[in-house]
Amino acid sequence: MAKIVIAPYGSLGDLHPFLAIAVELRERGHDITIASLEGYREKIGVLGFEFKSLRPTFDPEDRELARLVMDTRRGTERLIKDYLFPGLKDSYEDLMDATEDADLLIPGEVVHAAHSVVEKRGLKWISSSLAPISMLSTYEPNIYPNALFLRHFNFLGRSFHRLLFIAIRRSIGNWLGQYKEFRNSIGLSEDHDPLVTDKYSEHLHLALFSGVLGERQPDWHSPTAQTGFCFYDGANDLGKMPGGLSEFLEAGEPPIVFTLGSAAVMDARDFFEQSLEAARILGRRAVALYGIFNDPPRETDVDRAAFDYAPFSELFPRAACVVHQGGVGTTSQVLRAGVPHLIMPFSHDQPDNAARCVRLGVARTVDRDSYEARLASSELKHILEDDSYRAKALEASRIIAAEDGTSAACDAIEQTLNTT
Repeated sequence: MAKIVIAPYGSLGDLHPFLAIAVELRERGHDITIASLEGYREKIGVLGFEFKSLRPTFDPEDRELARLVMDTRRGTERLIKDYLFPGLKDSYEDLMDATEDADLLIPGEVVHAAHSVVEKRGLKWISSSLAPISMLSTYEPNIYPNALFLRHFNFLGRSFHRLLFIAIRRSIGNWLGQYKEFRNSIGLSEDHDPLVTDKYSEHLHLALFSGVLGERQPDWHSPTAQTGFCFYDGANDLGKMPGGLSEFLEAGEPPIVFTLGSAAVMDARDFFEQSLEAARILGRRAVALYGIFNDPPRETDVDRAAFDYAPFSELFPRAACVVHQGGVGTTSQVLRAGVPHLIMPFSHDQPDNAARCVRLGVARTVDRDSYEARLASSELKHILEDDSYRAKALEASRIIAAEDGTSAACDAIEQTLNTT
């Protein structure tokens, strides 16, 4: 039995894959501590894990922060420079406390203090990526949220991407001032890049996504284990089906489901109002998941219902189509359900995930600033009337069902634990 600290940070889409891994590792006899945002204390406590708070703290009702970090052009930069890096010292102190006597640390990708904790403690660790874009391969046509225009040059191939990555490293290098100051303050070399070149563990990197969304590439870090998606959506803790939803689903044809996941929903604008109007234009039933911090949309009626939350694994397989923001957690659940998508990406990995789903033939996309009822209804009509979208979605779901990402991830973790 090993003492393992798992430290995910971010939205539920960032947390849930690690909860799936934590549950499986505990069943295999390991002692698991979860370090994460204080707001998840109750959720993780229900599952019976030891919980450690991980700063910087996040106010889930801070709409201005949500707007800034979900901005398409500068959201990623603002998240790192203005929010995560100023909290490095706090994050480091919390992780040092959580990893006392630990055998292994598995942090989320944006827990940038993790490598410093590893160095100080001489601790074995495993890094991770939840989405293909994080692997930074020159063999794939990636879509970068702060430079969407570059997608028009993907036809230039690997030479273009090699030059692009040089430019990305130089640009990101300008973000690292606070990180270098932090490293100096704890007596470690500032010559370290947690965002690009030095973010991978020498012991093991976990690519926690399906080959359906991103196939293994020759220039990935080694060693990397690509496991498939690790699914967990809260059904075993606080994530129950809301009253009335099951009855609504049983009362008629499969609805269109509208959701912005657990992060983008904090900057929803009029997405849900426009979405329910789009369903009304089409004469289709609909379900809007509007989030626990938003007011219910007023455009509901007998055929168009709204709920603050529902477990994706129970709702999506009963949908005709899912309209969403393209976060990897939501995208993976739609792919698993075998239904087509309409994706309105915000920032971070979302434009890239959306483009990959389009290439798979399971989705169409619409620009966030252009999203309104008439356009959404037109795109949805195209998806719902073209049987190829559902056929390809079902094909993808069969592949994902055969992968068993959680077991594969735990096998790789245990193999690393047993390697001297």
